[in-house]
Amino acid sequence: MVEKKFNFIVPGGGATGGPPIGPALGPMGVNIMQIVAEINKQTGEYKGTPVPVDVFIDTDTRAFSVKVGMLSTFALLTQAVGIQKGSGTPHSAKVGDLAFDQLVSVAKKKKAGLYAASLKAAAREVLGTCHSMGVTVDGKPAKEVQDLIKSGAYDAQLKED
Repeated sequence: MVEKKFNFIVPGGGATGGPPIGPALGPMGVNIMQIVAEINKQTGEYKGTPVPVDVFIDTDTRAFSVKVGMLSTFALLTQAVGIQKGSGTPHSAKVGDLAFDQLVSVAKKKKAGLYAASLKAAAREVLGTCHSMGVTVDGKPAKEVQDLIKSGAYDAQLKED
Protein backbone atom coordinates (compact mmCIF):
# COMPACT_ATOMS: atom_id res chain seq x y z
CA MET A 1 0.00 0.00 0.00
CA VAL A 2 1.49 3.26 -1.13
CA GLU A 3 -0.30 6.41 -0.08
CA LYS A 4 0.16 9.63 -2.04
CA LYS A 5 -0.62 13.00 -0.55
CA PHE A 6 -1.84 16.02 -2.51
CA ASN A 7 -2.18 19.54 -1.10
CA PHE A 8 -4.69 22.03 -2.48
CA ILE A 9 -6.08 25.40 -1.51
CA VAL A 10 -9.71 25.58 -2.58
CA PRO A 11 -12.59 28.00 -1.98
CA GLY A 12 -14.69 26.64 0.88
CA GLY A 13 -17.61 24.64 -0.51
CA GLY A 14 -16.63 25.58 -4.07
CA ALA A 15 -14.03 23.05 -5.24
CA THR A 16 -14.39 21.84 -8.83
CA GLY A 17 -12.97 19.05 -10.96
CA GLY A 18 -10.90 21.62 -12.85
CA PRO A 19 -7.50 22.97 -11.86
CA PRO A 20 -5.81 22.44 -9.49
CA ILE A 21 -7.59 19.23 -8.42
CA GLY A 22 -8.46 17.56 -11.73
CA PRO A 23 -5.05 17.73 -13.42
CA ALA A 24 -3.25 16.59 -10.26
CA LEU A 25 -5.53 13.64 -9.49
CA GLY A 26 -6.43 12.57 -13.04
CA PRO A 27 -3.36 10.34 -13.53
CA MET A 28 -4.21 8.51 -10.29
CA GLY A 29 -7.28 6.85 -11.84
CA VAL A 30 -9.66 7.96 -9.08
CA ASN A 31 -13.17 9.36 -9.33
CA ILE A 32 -12.34 13.05 -9.15
CA MET A 33 -15.95 14.16 -8.69
CA GLN A 34 -16.33 11.94 -5.61
CA ILE A 35 -13.26 13.58 -4.11
CA VAL A 36 -14.53 17.07 -5.03
CA ALA A 37 -17.91 16.28 -3.45
CA GLU A 38 -16.19 15.18 -0.22
CA ILE A 39 -14.01 18.31 -0.19
CA ASN A 40 -17.09 20.53 -0.67
CA LYS A 41 -18.95 18.66 2.07
CA GLN A 42 -16.11 19.15 4.57
CA THR A 43 -15.39 22.79 3.64
CA GLY A 44 -18.98 23.99 3.23
CA GLU A 45 -18.98 26.00 6.46
CA TYR A 46 -16.12 28.14 5.11
CA LYS A 47 -18.09 29.27 2.03
CA GLY A 48 -15.87 31.31 -0.28
CA THR A 49 -12.85 31.39 2.06
CA PRO A 50 -9.61 29.80 0.77
CA VAL A 51 -9.17 26.51 2.65
CA PRO A 52 -6.10 24.24 2.69
CA VAL A 53 -7.04 20.62 1.95
CA ASP A 54 -4.97 17.43 1.91
CA VAL A 55 -6.14 14.48 -0.20
CA PHE A 56 -4.63 11.07 0.52
CA ILE A 57 -4.93 8.34 -2.14
CA ASP A 58 -4.03 4.68 -1.75
CA THR A 59 -2.41 3.87 -5.12
CA ASP A 60 -3.35 0.18 -4.90
CA THR A 61 -7.05 0.39 -4.01
CA ARG A 62 -7.76 3.94 -5.23
CA ALA A 63 -9.36 4.66 -1.85
CA PHE A 64 -9.10 8.26 -0.72
CA SER A 65 -9.46 10.42 2.36
CA VAL A 66 -9.74 14.17 2.72
CA LYS A 67 -8.35 16.23 5.58
CA VAL A 68 -9.19 19.92 5.92
CA GLY A 69 -6.34 22.04 7.20
CA MET A 70 -6.60 24.89 9.65
CA LEU A 71 -7.55 28.31 8.32
CA SER A 72 -5.58 31.34 9.34
CA THR A 73 -6.96 33.50 12.13
CA PHE A 74 -7.23 36.32 9.59
CA ALA A 75 -9.39 34.18 7.28
CA LEU A 76 -11.72 33.13 10.11
CA LEU A 77 -12.08 36.73 11.29
CA THR A 78 -12.78 38.13 7.83
CA GLN A 79 -15.45 35.47 7.39
CA ALA A 80 -17.01 36.18 10.80
CA VAL A 81 -17.03 39.96 10.34
CA GLY A 82 -17.96 39.81 6.65
CA ILE A 83 -15.07 41.89 5.32
CA GLN A 84 -12.56 41.30 2.54
CA LYS A 85 -9.46 42.79 4.18
CA GLY A 86 -8.23 44.49 7.30
CA SER A 87 -7.73 48.20 7.84
CA GLY A 88 -4.68 49.92 6.38
CA THR A 89 -4.57 52.05 9.53
CA PRO A 90 -5.95 49.76 12.27
CA HIS A 91 -5.30 52.20 15.13
CA SER A 92 -7.54 54.89 13.67
CA ALA A 93 -9.82 53.27 11.06
CA LYS A 94 -11.91 50.29 12.15
CA VAL A 95 -13.31 47.96 9.46
CA GLY A 96 -15.79 45.89 11.44
CA ASP A 97 -17.19 44.77 14.74
CA LEU A 98 -17.22 41.23 16.09
CA ALA A 99 -19.61 39.89 18.71
CA PHE A 100 -17.87 38.32 21.70
CA ASP A 101 -19.55 34.97 20.91
CA GLN A 102 -18.00 35.09 17.43
CA LEU A 103 -14.60 35.75 19.01
CA VAL A 104 -15.03 32.68 21.24
CA SER A 105 -16.06 30.60 18.22
CA VAL A 106 -12.91 31.63 16.28
CA ALA A 107 -10.75 30.97 19.36
CA LYS A 108 -12.23 27.46 19.71
CA LYS A 109 -11.52 26.69 16.05
CA LYS A 110 -7.95 27.98 16.31
CA LYS A 111 -7.05 26.68 19.79
CA ALA A 112 -5.47 23.45 18.51
CA GLY A 113 -3.09 25.41 16.27
CA LEU A 114 -2.12 28.04 18.83
CA TYR A 115 0.34 27.94 21.70
CA ALA A 116 -2.50 28.83 24.07
CA ALA A 117 -3.02 26.54 27.04
CA SER A 118 -6.62 27.63 27.61
CA LEU A 119 -9.58 29.07 25.73
CA LYS A 120 -9.00 32.33 27.61
CA ALA A 121 -5.44 32.54 26.26
CA ALA A 122 -6.60 31.57 22.76
CA ALA A 123 -9.21 34.36 22.79
CA ARG A 124 -6.51 36.86 23.80
CA GLU A 125 -4.31 35.65 20.92
CA VAL A 126 -7.17 36.05 18.44
CA LEU A 127 -7.74 39.55 19.83
CA GLY A 128 -4.17 40.38 18.83
CA THR A 129 -5.12 39.68 15.23
CA CYS A 130 -8.32 41.71 15.65
CA HIS A 131 -6.19 44.63 16.84
CA SER A 132 -3.89 44.33 13.80
CA MET A 133 -6.86 44.17 11.42
CA GLY A 134 -8.80 47.10 12.89
CA VAL A 135 -11.67 44.95 14.18
CA THR A 136 -13.49 45.86 17.39
CA VAL A 137 -15.30 43.43 19.69
CA ASP A 138 -18.75 44.46 20.95
CA GLY A 139 -17.82 48.02 19.97
CA LYS A 140 -14.68 48.04 22.14
CA PRO A 141 -11.07 48.15 20.93
CA ALA A 142 -9.35 44.74 20.99
CA LYS A 143 -6.77 45.88 23.58
CA GLU A 144 -9.57 46.87 25.97
CA VAL A 145 -11.26 43.47 25.55
CA GLN A 146 -7.91 41.75 26.19
CA ASP A 147 -7.64 43.65 29.48
CA LEU A 148 -11.21 42.70 30.41
CA ILE A 149 -10.48 39.02 29.72
CA LYS A 150 -7.31 39.22 31.78
CA SER A 151 -9.25 40.74 34.68
CA GLY A 152 -11.82 37.91 34.56
CA ALA A 153 -14.80 39.88 33.22
CA TYR A 154 -15.53 37.24 30.56
CA ASP A 155 -14.71 34.09 32.55
CA ALA A 156 -18.30 32.78 32.26
CA GLN A 157 -18.19 32.86 28.44
CA LEU A 158 -14.69 31.39 28.28
CA LYS A 159 -15.30 28.22 30.28
CA GLU A 160 -13.69 25.15 28.79
CA ASP A 161 -16.15 22.50 27.58
